Amino acid sequence: MFFNKNKGTDLSNDLIKIAALLIHAARIDENYSLEEKEIIKKTLIEIGVKKENLENIIKKAENIESNSVQILDYTKEVKNMNDDKKIKIIETLWRIIFSNNKADIYETNLMRRLEGLLYIDSNIMGNIKDKIKKEKN
Repeated sequence: MFFNKNKGTDLSNDLIKIAALLIHAARIDENYSLEEKEIIKKTLIEIGVKKENLENIIKKAENIESNSVQILDYTKEVKNMNDDKKIKIIETLWRIIFSNNKADIYETNLMRRLEGLLYIDSNIMGNIKDKIKKEKN
């Protein structure tokens, strides 16, 4: 699990914000597909969301993402993760983007912005992108 269980409500809020970031990436091309939603669900379970809470967290994250105009609210929790956990989120973001076999200018711009906001080295970001792109082919 990626988070300490004793954080209680903070844990839920952190997971909702991370889910909102993933949903933002899925919606940025205006095509939030079932495949993207499944990628998000799988990742949320991997980072500690219990299956019985999954739909509730996604619903709250979708609502937050719909009513937000900036991604800074979502990135704080990811920025504070260790590098392995950040990479897991970055991989998921690229999986979402390449779920339709292409990355448009809005999606690539989002990832460039996240690279800086999350303090990810550009070489690492490029390597992750290439890895996920190859997995898709």
